[in-house]
Amino acid sequence: QVFKQLDDKCTLQASYEDGAIAPKGSRLMTINASTRALLTGERTALNYLQRMSGIATLCSRYVQAVSDFTTILLDTRKTTPGWRLLEKYAVHCGGARNHRRTLDDMVLIKDNHLATMEGPRRIEQAVKRSRQENPELKIEVEADTAIQAKQAVEAGADIVLLDNMNPAELEEAIQIIEGQAQTEASGGITIDNVHEIASTGVHFISIGAITHSAQAVDLS
Repeated sequence: QVFKQLDDKCTLQASYEDGAIAPKGSRLMTINASTRALLTGERTALNYLQRMSGIATLCSRYVQAVSDFTTILLDTRKTTPGWRLLEKYAVHCGGARNHRRTLDDMVLIKDNHLATMEGPRRIEQAVKRSRQENPELKIEVEADTAIQAKQAVEAGADIVLLDNMNPAELEEAIQIIEGQAQTEASGGITIDNVHEIASTGVHFISIGAITHSAQAVDLS
């Protein structure tokens, strides 16, 4: 699109499909356009391609790291302003699944929401109100402890977000939940510990790093 905006007669032939692995030294595509269009658009086009390929590549590494398990990797909304759809597409190309694109894709009750409420049964209140106002949406509740995870399940949450828990804490929470809701691990997930996190049996692992910390692929 960069080059077509600059030269409507531009033609582009890709050597690889999106999501394919390109060996080092490969020619990714051949572009035919005017010299002016090529020189004007090359850096912008490379910025897109290097950034998106970096996300897809990092995402692929995470996916490979948990290939022994049925755990599904998710992205987050920690994306570059204006580039969310592009970066989430790159995540898809890397083999992971897109989580929420916008706040209204599903209900996610976090500690900031609970802090605005009063009383000892805040999770129950929040889930009940959310279910009444948005009966068609899935409800996910963030839990920092096994006790909160139990409260979320008892309140009828569809998914429990187990936040910043180590593997032992995750296993304890998952045992308490007993399959009554899906589980998601988030917070502090790295390429070094994602395999161990997946081994706990958690259904989903969400990783902000695959979009906010991906290193651009070196292309020339």
